[in-house]
Amino acid sequence: MNTTEPAKRRLTGIHFLDARGPDGIRLYAIGDVHGRRDLLAEMHARIRAEIIRDHPSDWRIIHLGDYVDRGPDSKGVLDLLLSARLADKRVLLLAGNHDTGFLEFLAHPLPTGLFALYGGVETARSYGVDLRLDEPVLFRESSRALARAVPPAHVGLLSKLEYSCVFGDFFFCHAGIRPGIPLCEQDRMDLIWIRDAFLDWPHLHPKVIVHGHTPTPEPEVMPNRVNVDTGACRTGRLTALVIDGGDKRLLSVSD
Repeated sequence: MNTTEPAKRRLTGIHFLDARGPDGIRLYAIGDVHGRRDLLAEMHARIRAEIIRDHPSDWRIIHLGDYVDRGPDSKGVLDLLLSARLADKRVLLLAGNHDTGFLEFLAHPLPTGLFALYGGVETARSYGVDLRLDEPVLFRESSRALARAVPPAHVGLLSKLEYSCVFGDFFFCHAGIRPGIPLCEQDRMDLIWIRDAFLDWPHLHPKVIVHGHTPTPEPEVMPNRVNVDTGACRTGRLTALVIDGGDKRLLSVSD
């Protein structure tokens, strides 16, 4: 793990090495899935096996968003998450920019938006729809077909996603935070979209930020943030950060 600064608390924040989860609750924070139902199912199986083996007093599984687009089975991912959430409320789902983009497309389809241009064709295909972007009439017909094909339960699930959550010394969101703004006042657009202003910030935050959104070949463990987006749809590797009190480790599944 890359921890380039010494472990120390500052008046303005907390260092990753000093950060602790809440006593008695094991946390699993899973990075961007992007339609890889197979990897998500394997990750859930690994987590279940650990919970059965270790018997933690309590636990939470925190998904950091971007469930749809790019990968082959966005519908299957949402089916899995819906079932997991209904089975146990300790399964938490945060919003990613692709998830909100999917909802926006269903309400107001555009052939030039995020969903259409960055993986929505694959998402539509997982619902049995050939989304056509090349001709206006075919686009209108296929976008309407997709709206009919998406179950209301999927729309309801995506509509109710939270944008952040806090456990112990950790703040969880999809993309990151706007440095210098109190965590309770963060803008939702920053939480699902921000990159450079957050990624390039060298100082500590009030809590360690656990995020995805920016794919990297390996998980990034920095003094002020942890990025667990390892580009599952392209690399075949899905990563989670596991926090158990003061213990932190990475858990990955791959093709």
